[in-house]
Amino acid sequence: MTIKTRFAPSPTGYLHIGGARTALFSWLYARKHGGTFVLRIEDTDLERSSAESVNAILEGMTWLGLEYDEGPFYQTDRFERYREVIEQLLNEGKAYRCYCSRERLDGLREQQMANKEKPKYDGHCLQHEHEEPGDRPYVIRFKNPRDGQVIIDDLVKGQVVIDNNELDDLILARTDGTPTYNLTVVVDDLDMGINHVIRGDDHLNNAPRQINILKAMGAEPPLYAHVPMILGDDGKRMSKRHGATSVMQYRTEGYLPEAVLNYLVRLGWSHGDQELFSVDEMISLFDAKDINKAASTFNAEKLLWVNQEYIKNSKPEHIAHQLSWHLGQLDIDPSDGPALVDVVRPQQERARTLVEMAENIAFFYKDFAAYDANAAKKHLKVGTLDALQAIHDGFADCDWEPGAIQAAIDQVLDQFELKLPKLALPIRVAIAGKAATPAIDITLHQLGRETTLARLQRAIVYIQERAAKQVQKG
Repeated sequence: MTIKTRFAPSPTGYLHIGGARTALFSWLYARKHGGTFVLRIEDTDLERSSAESVNAILEGMTWLGLEYDEGPFYQTDRFERYREVIEQLLNEGKAYRCYCSRERLDGLREQQMANKEKPKYDGHCLQHEHEEPGDRPYVIRFKNPRDGQVIIDDLVKGQVVIDNNELDDLILARTDGTPTYNLTVVVDDLDMGINHVIRGDDHLNNAPRQINILKAMGAEPPLYAHVPMILGDDGKRMSKRHGATSVMQYRTEGYLPEAVLNYLVRLGWSHGDQELFSVDEMISLFDAKDINKAASTFNAEKLLWVNQEYIKNSKPEHIAHQLSWHLGQLDIDPSDGPALVDVVRPQQERARTLVEMAENIAFFYKDFAAYDANAAKKHLKVGTLDALQAIHDGFADCDWEPGAIQAAIDQVLDQFELKLPKLALPIRVAIAGKAATPAIDITLHQLGRETTLARLQRAIVYIQERAAKQVQKG
């Protein structure tokens, strides 16, 4: 049997972190077994579904690298097929028309709750289906078996047993004829040959109903794996209040897609004590039976740690490729300056996110508006003026290679009897606007002689003007 899984989001918002994990688990399971991964857009909620949400889902899947083998399929393109199945179930006596008014159903529910009974439809219209209904609107209900049990051999939860007498005659089609979720998902899974369904455990209560519909259609149900939810650090269900929940928000905040995948796979699944996995390792090691039964807690600091590890250990070319988007957000064209790969290398040990890295290297590609106030106050002082002028002159005449740059710095240090930080820190503030950069010789070499000299001269003028103002005040 060829394994076939699916990810079936509703396009009523962005691709959230829980949905991304479900997609990842389904994708990994298919890839591990050489199977097929299907993307299905469940867009039958016409009022809430939108093209923008579809695009957000597709964009998130693409960014994460979760390529699908079939689809995307849209449920709104399959309404005729759903009507065909409903007619088949009606003709076979496995579904029936229900004319009960909202008032009757509300009253029934209130009475059942008052009697401390589980609220469910009482089968009134099934018992009176030969009465003349007139022109009253109706829904189509599934005739659920009255006895027996539904046994779900869940890959995560283990065996789950539900008595059929606990289940309702659920609605298959609304009064306007549109199909409901539990019908469309069953028909789609059957028609698309889905034999393994990995989804959130909030769907566990739908499983027995869907299994009964499938059996009524003469079909074999798929194997299910219901994955526990993701909780915020306060123990409550993950939501916007816990921070970024949209997958693309993590790109905006500077996370690598593979770091997000690595973090997601560890939310509810483990392989010994291993924390970091390549995508190939995820595929090789993943098994739905190893998914934890308990809910997972989202930890933003852990995700940040994972991201930093990926930034440290990824190829500079890959980081440069991902970083280009973030530089664009700063209105920076990395082609106007040193090779981005060369700038990335010394930054990989320093940055936790790509946003942080982009901000750290911005000075290589465009001039900064102002000095960091504290750095300028501490390091661009009158006492450094002569040394800065001397290094400016030394840089003007030396070969522009790291060794020659360092030799020019050493010469000025000897001339003014200074320790390296007393000169390197003012140079850093002068050329970057801040006191933190990678090794000064490498940084200056990448920045270029012309830009270095111009920024040193700017710092010299800044010190002179500030000194003149102090004299005026004194």
